[in-house]
Order: sequence, then structure tokens, then C-alpha cells
Amino acid sequence: MNYREALDLATKAVLQLKNHTMDILTVKRPRDLQEAIDLSKVVSKLSPIVGNTIEYTITQYLNSQKIWPEGCIWIRQDPDFPDTLLSGMPWPQPGLEIKAWFPLSTEITARFRDSQTLLQEYNTRVVVVCWMPEFIIAGQPKIIDIFVCDALDFAKARDIHYHHPPEYVVMEPEDTSLRTHNLQQKNCNGLGFQGSSEQLREAKALVASWGKEGLVYQTSVEYQNRLRELVGRFPYRLDTNFAKIDGIELPSLEAFKRRVLDTMYLDRTVQQWIQIIRASDPAGLKDLIDPTSPPPVH
Repeated sequence: MNYREALDLATKAVLQLKNHTMDILTVKRPRDLQEAIDLSKVVSKLSPIVGNTIEYTITQYLNSQKIWPEGCIWIRQDPDFPDTLLSGMPWPQPGLEIKAWFPLSTEITARFRDSQTLLQEYNTRVVVVCWMPEFIIAGQPKIIDIFVCDALDFAKARDIHYHHPPEYVVMEPEDTSLRTHNLQQKNCNGLGFQGSSEQLREAKALVASWGKEGLVYQTSVEYQNRLRELVGRFPYRLDTNFAKIDGIELPSLEAFKRRVLDTMYLDRTVQQWIQIIRASDPAGLKDLIDPTSPPPVH
């Protein structure tokens, strides 16, 4: 088994988790409308807890499949990239970068900043796991849908979307391979132009001197040196929102998001539940009350 075959098997296994309920935690269903309203206002707090636990759960699940070469085991790497790696295989080792999405909480806020240069072997895939509680605001977390794609394709889509010199530039990390592991840089950065109108005209003239190819993102040392010259001559600021997954606009990811929002879940689409939760709409929330629970004692 080579690393690409291992990735195909891992992808197939992960996709089978769709509609699986995870025994991570359980939120008790509300007993009356006021409890439902109160719970709808705080259910988003589940997102970081479940999101982190999903990474561990998927690692355990992959190991339970017993289909990997002898001596190989999936390990969770925290905080290293990717989140889970098939240890024991020869280089390049296959891995999965796992991102959780709780649509009732927010858009896909996770970021993907890893450099294209680290992904050239196509040995890493990005997995976006969309989950919701069984009863919208209560119950156990349930996987609604799963998206998988090659991490290199993800990185290319990100850089194409963000990189528009001189107004906005994406820059590769410098070569830090000689540093100790904890000091090595692997993430790209996004920088937004902050100069005056006159400076912007000068910056545009500089970029124009590179030719048409200068507008197309490249990871080469020569092109990155040009970018460093640009940001060295003109004022730029580091963009802390760079590489947010929801803004990458990868067509397959956009189709996945649309599919999730149109998914029927407890007699409504996910998009309709989002609207109900955001508005704490009593008409929708009353359907989430546990009919078997006795009324609260006041």
C-alpha cells in the first residue's frame, strides 16, 4: 500500500461517518419554551469543544478500521500539521487536516494557511466535518455531511482568491528548514496595502514592470523576492483574517456548503434552522421541547 492508496482508504472511511452520532457529550432537551430560547442563545458555545474532539474521534475511528499496513497507526498531531498522520509509512506520510463546521454557530471560520510548497506530493487532504446536535439545540453531536479534497488544491484556490498585488499579497514562509522543529515556519501570510494613493500608484507601476505573470501567484524564490521588495518599499499590514476557509471560494467547497444549507433536518432545512436560532424564534423552537419531560418546578 502506498500513501495515495492509504489516503483513498482513509477518505472512504471518513465519508462513511456521515449521519453518525458521536458520543462526545449530551445536552438535555429543553422542558419548556423559555428553556429552548435560553439554550438557543448559548448553543454556539459547543463549537470549540466538539470541534477539537472530532479530530481525536476521527483518529480513533481510522485506527479501528484495521486496514493499514503492519506497524502503521494514525496519530493525532497537536498543534502540528496535519491534524492526523499515518505514522509508520515511508515518506511522504499520508495525513488529514480536519476542520469542523457547526452551521448554527457561524460560517466556516477555520483557517488554512499552510504553504503550497509543503503539499506538492499530494499526501494531505482537507476534511471539513459539518455537525449539528441531534435535536438542533440538544442531544449528541451528529455528523450532517463531510467534504474532502486535496490540500494542495485547497491552498492553490486560497492563493488565487486572495493574491491581487499590489492591493493584497500572499507570501510564502521563508526557508526555516535548518531551525529546530518548533521554530520552523510553514504558514503563508496575507498582507493588505496601507499606503497613500500616490504610493499605490507607485506600487502598481512596480507590479506592472513584472509583466502579466507578476499578477499570478507563484511560490518560486524569484517571485517571492519580488513580493518582499514590494512590501519592503510600501506600507502593508498583516491580515489576521487571511485564509478563512469560508472565503476561499473553492467551487467544490461552495457546492458542499450549499448542499448542507439545503439539507432537510427535523422537517426543516439547515438554513431555516439557522434563521430560527439566530432570531430565537419561539414558533420554531417550540418543536424542540422534549414532550416526555415533566414541566419545570417554579
